[in-house]
Amino acid sequence: MNISGNTVFIPGATSGIGLALAVELQARGNTVIVGGRRVGLLEQIAAEHPAIDTVQIDTTDGASITSAAKEVLAKHPDLNVVVAMAGIMRIEDWHRPASFLASAEEVITTNVLGPIRLIAAFIEHLQAQPDATVVTVSSGLAFAPLKVTPSYNASKAAIHMLSESIRLQLADTTVKIVELEPPAVRTSLLPGQENSEFAMPLDEFVAEVVALLESQPAAKEIQVERVKFLRYGEARGDYDHVVEVLNASDPHGR
Repeated sequence: MNISGNTVFIPGATSGIGLALAVELQARGNTVIVGGRRVGLLEQIAAEHPAIDTVQIDTTDGASITSAAKEVLAKHPDLNVVVAMAGIMRIEDWHRPASFLASAEEVITTNVLGPIRLIAAFIEHLQAQPDATVVTVSSGLAFAPLKVTPSYNASKAAIHMLSESIRLQLADTTVKIVELEPPAVRTSLLPGQENSEFAMPLDEFVAEVVALLESQPAAKEIQVERVKFLRYGEARGDYDHVVEVLNASDPHGR
């Protein structure tokens, strides 16, 4: 993926990693469209960052994705990058089904069905572009489990394998599949995470991501240094140690 000269749509970017990445990509010479559910946040982004376009989208709703895709493509027919950023994380106790089932279903709908529907809404358009990219967002927890977030871990493992698979299928097209694999980052993904000393500062994470995109335009996976402990535990042969350290590192195991 080239670091500039793109038209980029990032649904799920009204806060956290998505918004920080949107701002940085716009500053790097890209046209950026941010998507989100909450109109108030979209209006705030438009006021604070007038160069960034906004569109309302709920990635848990297939009809909303279809409608938003039509709006984005009507306004930005040169769209060539889609970043499937929207995601949620929930703490679950699997001893009691009543306490986790609804949460687990919500996580899978948002984190797995959302990206699948999103890619489906844009993939024909992207294949018609001379150079296009789909950025999926998995996690270090796709490769080592945090015990308190089973459905989140599973959803991100699914995104990793989805990315691997569709990259193979789309190898005969102009569409590249790039998988972003964050570690814990100081955002509000879980309560208290934005202040966690175990999580990577947001500005440092985004700066490293952008530097990697710039220096490795052909990369299939974007991995900041902090995530490699989780990503390669099995390959190094110290997977059990990684899982032990991960789940003992702070109250949430991050």
